[in-house]
Amino acid sequence: MDNTPIRRRIITPTSDQHNTDPLLVHAFNYEEDKQQQPYLKYFTTKNKINAYWGPVFFIFWILLYYCIAIPAFHHLPKPINIKDEAKYPDRFIAERAEVNLRRLVDIGPRVVGSKANEQDTVNFFLDTIRKLKQDAHPEIDIELDVQVASGSYIHWEMVNMYQGIQNVVVKVGAKNSNSSSFLLINSHYDSVPGGPGAGDDGTMVVIMLEVLRVISKARPLKNPIVFLFNGAEENPLQASHAFITQHKWAKNAKALINLDSAGSGGRELLFQSGPNHPWLMRLYRKSAMHPFASTVAEEMFQRHYIPSDTDFRIFRDHGRVPGLDMAHNYNGYVYHTPFDRPEIIPRGTFQHTGDNVLALAREIANAPELEDPSQFAEGHTVFYDFLGYFLVFYSEMEGIILNIIVCIIAISSITASFFMMSQITGLSVDRIIKRASILFGVHVLGCIAGITLTFLFGMFMDLVHMPLSWFTNSWLILGLYFCPLFFGLGIVPAIFIAKTKDDRLPVSFRVQLLLHGHCLFLVMLTLIMTICGIRSAFLFMLTILFYSMALIINLITKLHNQPLVWMLPHILCQIIPFLFYAYLSHGFFVAFIPMCGRYGAKTNPELIICAFTVGVGILCGAFMMPVLNLFKKSKTLISSLLVITVFFIILAATPIGFPYRPETSVQRFSILHTRRVFHEADLSVRRLETGYFIFPNDRRTYSVKQQALNMTKARTLTTDCESEVFCGLPVYNHRWHKSRIYSLWIPGPDPVFDKLPQLTVVSKNQISKTKIRYEMKLSGPDHMSIFINPLHGAKVKDWTFHKTPLRLDWEAPFFIYFSYGIDPKPLSFFVELERTTGDWSLENIEFGVSGHWNHHDSMKTPEFKTFLASFPDYVDTTAWPSSYESWKY
Repeated sequence: MDNTPIRRRIITPTSDQHNTDPLLVHAFNYEEDKQQQPYLKYFTTKNKINAYWGPVFFIFWILLYYCIAIPAFHHLPKPINIKDEAKYPDRFIAERAEVNLRRLVDIGPRVVGSKANEQDTVNFFLDTIRKLKQDAHPEIDIELDVQVASGSYIHWEMVNMYQGIQNVVVKVGAKNSNSSSFLLINSHYDSVPGGPGAGDDGTMVVIMLEVLRVISKARPLKNPIVFLFNGAEENPLQASHAFITQHKWAKNAKALINLDSAGSGGRELLFQSGPNHPWLMRLYRKSAMHPFASTVAEEMFQRHYIPSDTDFRIFRDHGRVPGLDMAHNYNGYVYHTPFDRPEIIPRGTFQHTGDNVLALAREIANAPELEDPSQFAEGHTVFYDFLGYFLVFYSEMEGIILNIIVCIIAISSITASFFMMSQITGLSVDRIIKRASILFGVHVLGCIAGITLTFLFGMFMDLVHMPLSWFTNSWLILGLYFCPLFFGLGIVPAIFIAKTKDDRLPVSFRVQLLLHGHCLFLVMLTLIMTICGIRSAFLFMLTILFYSMALIINLITKLHNQPLVWMLPHILCQIIPFLFYAYLSHGFFVAFIPMCGRYGAKTNPELIICAFTVGVGILCGAFMMPVLNLFKKSKTLISSLLVITVFFIILAATPIGFPYRPETSVQRFSILHTRRVFHEADLSVRRLETGYFIFPNDRRTYSVKQQALNMTKARTLTTDCESEVFCGLPVYNHRWHKSRIYSLWIPGPDPVFDKLPQLTVVSKNQISKTKIRYEMKLSGPDHMSIFINPLHGAKVKDWTFHKTPLRLDWEAPFFIYFSYGIDPKPLSFFVELERTTGDWSLENIEFGVSGHWNHHDSMKTPEFKTFLASFPDYVDTTAWPSSYESWKY
């Protein structure tokens, strides 16, 4: 036993001190207690935890993340096989869905206008549904309709126009049913060029088929269900628009389940609901066997932080149909690539989603709310699941009340803590509050330091040409960005506490004041977000709630006054929110890391990951980092985090940090073998170019510079973007339109086409002194774009296309995307111009037309194939021939 004399602190009463509480004697004679309990010497020295427990502290939280949160996120149910169907006659059979998926994918890429999409896939559905009708329950009626439709609407910054696209629509209900309220379930069977589309969206299609089978074999539900297999979602979203605006059953669709994918496999995430129909979430909570839902995902998606869109928006905006939007988002690396194949999708995925969709379909179809949903429009909801075990759901108003109550409880308990500290130390409450204010400022400085360091490292990684180093090995993010964040959060308070070690307030209380400061900081954030109507404020409310619980426990038991023991309730109460945030954050990293490979060349992906790191780190770590000040050598422990960051930067510079791997995590390029022809007003050719139009999908375009054929000759198109309509490029869709300035051009041989787009002036009529009208006709391949640019002060006053760009006075040039399915007839349209001067001697308008042969592999020339083959094996090239031609009139 150590017999070193114990130094005791003598408290001398001063004018601002009260009578000393008996617990103060225990607080300042902790070393004497330790002599009576020798085992404590292995844990503490002089009221501080021994330094070697610091790594254990870190490892504890890491183990919680890897051993509980991650397995919970990836958990899938045991699939039911066909041989077990007799035991489960009313259950979803995962194996049958998997078999149907293989049949569907064997058809090949299903691009709008292709034989695979317009004939083979439609026949697949007709055959399958014909068999289902034969086996249906005698009281069930199955009605089939193949819709062919044409129309247009606005999609972001372009007019989206379609002609002769198809939908396969199946209505299942009781024979002689007089119900006029239908549940609509939707997914799409078309795929992107070159993509098998197993995950997007073949998996959801076959899940719908299996749900349809189970429902058709059972007694009828109260209301019919319409299964919409839509044939033009990737175009984008054309077929859903065709259904909801033109189909005979659309007016009866009173609720929606939309099924889509931004990945391949995993669990389906419910990420949009309503809007303003909480009864749908109540039914989801009641029926879903495997809940997985998030208000945070909903708000992020609706604020366009996710570079995607779904049919849900079309049904919501054009049909006012409330619903639930669910999608797979695991393994987004293979999304829209040739590697999106059936064999990488676990059978448990089919069971997980099938169980949920089947149960939800039955529940909604039988719900009385379906008869007139407008009576139950009661506002937005807050919803989230806990580790997949259960769903938490309440209305937005209930969320507001809950947020305010929790914040009041937090403020009250912190105030009580101030009074108890005053009573124990003899310092006045005013002095406690003053020290709390100073430590709050220290905490804010620590947050600023951590956030600044995180983003500085992010910008550094981009500057040294090492972005996306975590793309395959995502664990690198822990060292690259979480460590500098936690270093900043911890080192500023540690330095301050070390500099004020002679403060009459014990270190234990100063650490608690730091924690109180963080809690008050979160209270302010929660209240601000609540006032702004951001439902995701619940994230901060939860951590405030559990911190307040620990503080209340410590106050009631008076553990609050112990030098170290108060940490136990604090740490124990942080385990549940930590697991929730770790589970939630893992889901977002799983979704967003692959997305960073398709954000385009203009976006620095490091900053996106840094932003996620800051949000997650503040939630998970800011209540933990101040505790390190109770360890011996706390500054050394905290500084070790920066050493880890340097080590991880070195790792990122090795092959471990190279972002891409063949097939599993590829780099994406869209490459069009292009001919560009520019005409003068007299129809003479002023410029003709052939080559490769390259659209990079991520930041590291330079990764292939020394490997791909002729990439060293690549040039940017800045000059063309300043002088030509849409850079004089065959821009394919709205995403290319927004990022076209970051494209590259490599001179190359002439592509081969079967039929170039033909734009013909049918007539030109001056209808008044200031107005002139062009009647035009366009023919060509099944994917074309029209670019319209009025010249020399002329203005488009009217046209055939959707009127919104003219009504809202969009800035020219205009982008019209046009595609057709089974109806190849030429597009006839007019454009009416106005020039207030009445002088029509100048050039009036420029038309640009692009053609895309995106499902014609036979038209790729040998030179084009050689060029594509020169790219490294970790590159996926989405490639086809295209043309661009412009005329001035």
